[in-house]
Amino acid sequence: MVNQYEVCAANPDGSEGALLAFAQQKRMAFKEQVTIYSDDTKTTPVLGFKARQVLDLGATYDVTDASGSNIGLFRKNFKESLLRSTWHLEQPGHGDMVGRETNLAVAILRRFVDALSWLPYHFDFVLGDRTAFSVVKKWGLRDRYVVTIHDPQVDRRLVVAMAVALDALQAR
Repeated sequence: MVNQYEVCAANPDGSEGALLAFAQQKRMAFKEQVTIYSDDTKTTPVLGFKARQVLDLGATYDVTDASGSNIGLFRKNFKESLLRSTWHLEQPGHGDMVGRETNLAVAILRRFVDALSWLPYHFDFVLGDRTAFSVVKKWGLRDRYVVTIHDPQVDRRLVVAMAVALDALQAR
């Protein structure tokens, strides 16, 4: 059993465009690791993320490029995430971006009413007082996300890793 992720460009009309990246996450992995490939043949890795430790509560995940060089990291703030999920994403030379669920009511409902765990969510990742990027889970039979990058200085590879991680790790 695996979770499968397809990262697609958006066409000018907002519809799904060309495939940009592909990943699969094994469920019940001992130590969380996800490799993101250029396509579904899984022959050319583009980037990946891996937990530094086995225990997931406040795990830090290193994000690396295809050659294994570190391009950043992210971690969940366990204490703040008890009511509203909060993540920290660090890009070297760019600072610490903090991402939180924007709707506290939805965040609480998703945590305490299992039947509502499917509710869409919206994360804004801010750097200082400005939004660096957003990840919005859309309604639908399949999980779909719209990712908008507002800050051109943000490494798109880190944004892709964080967007995949939000789905893969959010319920843990």
